[in-house]
Amino acid sequence: MKRLYIKLIQPKMLRRPMDTGIKLHMAPPLGLLTIVNLLRDENRVELENENIGRIRYEDTPDIVGISVTVDTLPRAIKIARRFREKGSIVVAGGIHITTAYHLVPKDAFDVFCVGAAEGTWPQIIEDFKNSSLKKVYHCERPLTGKDLVSPAYDFVNKWDYLYCNVVHTSRGCPFKCDFCYNSAKERQFINREIKDVLADIRAVHTRHIMFIDDNFAGNPKWTRKFLHVIEPMHIKWSAAVSINAAFDEELLDLMKRSGCQSLFIGFESINPASVNGVHKVQNHVKDYERAVKAIHDRGIMINASFVFGLDGDTAETFKTTLDWIVKNRIETVTSHILTPYPGTALYDRMNKEGRILTKNLSLYNTAHVVYKPKGMTRQELYNGYLKIYKDIYSFKNIIRRCPKAKEIRPAYFLFNFLYRKYGKFTDSLCRMVTYERIGLLAEKLSGVI
Repeated sequence: MKRLYIKLIQPKMLRRPMDTGIKLHMAPPLGLLTIVNLLRDENRVELENENIGRIRYEDTPDIVGISVTVDTLPRAIKIARRFREKGSIVVAGGIHITTAYHLVPKDAFDVFCVGAAEGTWPQIIEDFKNSSLKKVYHCERPLTGKDLVSPAYDFVNKWDYLYCNVVHTSRGCPFKCDFCYNSAKERQFINREIKDVLADIRAVHTRHIMFIDDNFAGNPKWTRKFLHVIEPMHIKWSAAVSINAAFDEELLDLMKRSGCQSLFIGFESINPASVNGVHKVQNHVKDYERAVKAIHDRGIMINASFVFGLDGDTAETFKTTLDWIVKNRIETVTSHILTPYPGTALYDRMNKEGRILTKNLSLYNTAHVVYKPKGMTRQELYNGYLKIYKDIYSFKNIIRRCPKAKEIRPAYFLFNFLYRKYGKFTDSLCRMVTYERIGLLAEKLSGVI
C-alpha cells in the first residue's frame, strides 16, 4: 500500500498586548512532533508552524492534521476549509478538541481526534487506508508511560526557535482546577518512562533543559526517582510545579542538587476567596510566603502565575497583588485575565449563569474579558491587567525585586530587561541573527551553561 502524504499544521496564535515575536518563536510544537514520530516511518510527513512561516496550500496531502487551541479554532477552521476544497481529509486534534469537540461545528473538520495521539492516530491512518474513517476518534484505553512517544527533535529547524531544549516528563495534571483544561474528563495524568525522558534530554544536545509538564511534581514519588537519576548529569533545568511541592523540603533540596534553576508556580491569586472559588485545593494563601521563602532559600527563581478577574477579585486586587510580588521579590510574573475555556467546569458554570459575553473564540487567549466579572467592570479588569504588567516590569520594580541570591541575578536581569521590558528590541535582534543564537547567548550570559 502506498505511503500517505500527511501535513501537520500549527495555526498562528494571536499575540497578547505584552507579547513580541519571541513568544511565537519560543519553542517547537511537541504535540505535532510526537505525531511525526508516530507516523513518519511508513508515511511522508511534513510539519508547518504558521507562527514562524506560511502554510503551503499548493499541494494536496492525503491527510491534514491541525493542532487546535481554543483561540486558534477560528483560524484552524479557515485552514481546514482550504484543504478540504482541494480534496484532503482534515483531522482536528489538540487540547481544545480533546476538551470541547462537542462544542465545535461538526462540519468544520472531517475527523475529530479526542485524547492522546498515541491512542488515536494509528487507528485514523488504518481506517483511512481502509476507507472506513469515523467522525470521532477517542483514546479508548488509559495509556501508560510505555505508550508515550518521544517528539521528533531531529525534525526541527533549530534556528527558528529561541529554545529547542523542551522536554516533557508527563502528560496532564492530577489536580482539577475549574478554569483549567485539566478539569475535563478526557485529560489523563501519566508519567513517562524515565529511560525515554533521558533519551529526550540527550536528543536536545544541551545541559539546559526546560521541562514543560503541566505539573512536573504531580507524582512526587516518580519525581524523586527521576531527580536522583539526573543528579549526576549536572544539567540545569526549569519546570512548572504546583505550590504544594514547596512544602516538601526533601524534594526541594533534591531539586536544587539536581540542577533546578527556576520553578513556574500557579499562585493565581493572593485572595483566599478567589482561589477557593475555582477549587484550587492545593493552594492555601496563608502559606504562600512560606513557600516563596523555602524556594528562595535554595537559590531557585520563581515564575509566578496570576489570574485576575476571579469572583473574589475587585479593582483593588491589582495593587495588593503588585505589593505582594515586590515584597516577596518574585523574579518573573505571568498574568492572565480569567478565561472560561469551553469544556471546563468554569465555562459550564458561567454559561449557566448567563455571564459569557462573546462566543468569538479568538478572544479566548487570557488577554480579553469574555465574561461578566463580579467584583469589577470589564474595563477595570482589562485596564488593571495591562497596568500590572507595566508596573511589575518598570525599572523601579525590577530593581526592587532583585533576588538576594547573587548567582541568579544575571538570569533575572536578562529575563526582566531583554524579554519583558525591551522585548521588541530583542525580537528585532533575533530576526537578524536567528532566535536560536540569541537563546544560546542568553543561556551563556545567565550562567546556565
